[in-house]
Amino acid sequence: MVLHLPAGGTSALADILGRLGTLPVTAARHGAPLAPGHVYVAPPDHHLLVQGDWTTLSRGPTENGHRPAVDALFRSAALAHGPRVVGVVLSGVLDDGAAGLVAITSRGGLAVVQDPADAAYAGMPESALRIAPIDYVLGAADIGKKLETIVRRPIGRVPVADPSPLLRYENAVAGNRDTTHDLDLERLGRYAGLTCPDCQGVLVALDPSENRFRCRVGHAWTADALLATADDRLQTALWTALRTLEAKATLATQMAAGARSRGSAHVAATYDRTAEETSHAADVLRDRLTVAETVGREDGDQ
Repeated sequence: MVLHLPAGGTSALADILGRLGTLPVTAARHGAPLAPGHVYVAPPDHHLLVQGDWTTLSRGPTENGHRPAVDALFRSAALAHGPRVVGVVLSGVLDDGAAGLVAITSRGGLAVVQDPADAAYAGMPESALRIAPIDYVLGAADIGKKLETIVRRPIGRVPVADPSPLLRYENAVAGNRDTTHDLDLERLGRYAGLTCPDCQGVLVALDPSENRFRCRVGHAWTADALLATADDRLQTALWTALRTLEAKATLATQMAAGARSRGSAHVAATYDRTAEETSHAADVLRDRLTVAETVGREDGDQ
């Protein structure tokens, strides 16, 4: 299980789930064997990956600004166990998990998605339905019963396509392994003309639809996540500009007062005009920012 967690925080998710169900739930440990009927929860600031029949914890590059990231888990499981994997995407915002479900189904596994109408936040289920071939769309209360049915079915021999170079590359990046001898990132996509919000490096589009991107450091982004961070960065830049304008107006007012006290009326008038123009610009920007925040809050309440 992967839940987005702050890097410096702690997680009580394993204890909470352990009290609510009958299966044993533990925080995942690096190099621990996978046991049947157990639930493993990704700890903060580590990707939870599957390598063979073992769990691996990694501090590989963030994906959509998060570590742990569910796409990293899905890709590693798809590589390790192919048709034995069932990926489940539940309620959440944006589109995390969708690319990972594509990886799972490409290797013969199954994809299960919570019905968006049943989800508190429909973004992740809707994105998965839009991008990945989904086998089951169910309400949360029905997913557990369906999983019990699925895991009791024998798999038999299932033809599975070889993993793509991109899947292998991304799994190596998430595992924080050296990829300098693998395919160059540029050969897996094309330069997108965008920069990574985390490191300011150039982003490479990884698919023809330009829905996923990576930088050379390894940070991964979807288009929706990039758009969300762009809004945040724009707001930050505008508030910084507002503070700069206010500081400039204050300084000009003080300089006008100083010039007037020295009897330099002409110089004081110049500073007064600067203060007035700057204050007007600050007022206009403040009004725009206030309106934008009000609209954003109203949209979020709907």
